[in-house]
Amino acid sequence: MWVTPGNATVRRSGGARSAREHTIPQDRRPEQNGVSCGAMDLEQARTFLAIAAHGSFLEAARRLHLTQSTVSARIQTLEADLGARLFVRNRAGASLTPAGRRFLRHAKTLVLTVEQARHDVGLPSRYRASIRIGGRIALWEGFLPRWAGWMRQSAPDVSIQSEIGFEEDLMRRLIEGTLDIGLMYTPSHAPGLVVEHLFDETLVLVSSRPGMHWPGEDYIYVEWGPGFYAKHRENYPDLERPAQVVNVGWLGVQLMVANGGSCFLPIRMAQPLVDTGRLFRADNGPEFALPAYMVFPREADSEVLRQAVEGLRELARDEHPAA
Repeated sequence: MWVTPGNATVRRSGGARSAREHTIPQDRRPEQNGVSCGAMDLEQARTFLAIAAHGSFLEAARRLHLTQSTVSARIQTLEADLGARLFVRNRAGASLTPAGRRFLRHAKTLVLTVEQARHDVGLPSRYRASIRIGGRIALWEGFLPRWAGWMRQSAPDVSIQSEIGFEEDLMRRLIEGTLDIGLMYTPSHAPGLVVEHLFDETLVLVSSRPGMHWPGEDYIYVEWGPGFYAKHRENYPDLERPAQVVNVGWLGVQLMVANGGSCFLPIRMAQPLVDTGRLFRADNGPEFALPAYMVFPREADSEVLRQAVEGLRELARDEHPAA
């Protein structure tokens, strides 16, 4: 049996005995990017949020395209300015101290305020505000475009920035405050963010050929997440690792249409292709539930965000009455 759990979320935590606090040199407080040591700056807040999002100074440095020493120096300066240690470093990475958890909300507010100001200042006068939403590509098949249409009718004076992303990047940007709403299948939990179940997708087996009832040699495994992996393994315990594995359903569709094959897709995504005769439902194939979630800031003081979130709930109720 092949084992590929897909995009499972792994939380890291270090034991108390291996933890060592990140210390601040007492004889110097480094200056970064021309900003004096006595004032917190935006880059320090971004660096703090990147470490909080990834649980690692090294990974934050890689994501920010900085050296690890620069990341460490920024945090040393920030900790010195605040008079508190923000992280505990251990073998598993870095975790927030109680002071760090309290500062998280303020750092997100700082970054969000600046990002919103940059965007709003450049908006034409006919727009009063903007909203930034990102989601998995499968959720942009029908559902999110319908929400965008609803939003444009309900709030024509709001600018919408739409993006496609995977869970890791969507969650990172939500934590950093550079994304307002994220829709995904396998969210992780983070302080200050609400993770709300929106609806359940129904995954069905479809094929480029009629009469198919079992994954064949040209079967394409789509990594829908660890929940799907477990159910898939339960239903197909003797299935060898497929020759083709993809990380998004859209790519599975492209391969099936071009070369033939079969894969599991949300029925919402597959039905238009079935209706036009391009794909076919498998005979007596299993159906799997795939929960879809939306993630947004818990304490955002934004009428536009509240309207956008309520619009997503309303659309989910209309399209999935049992959700």
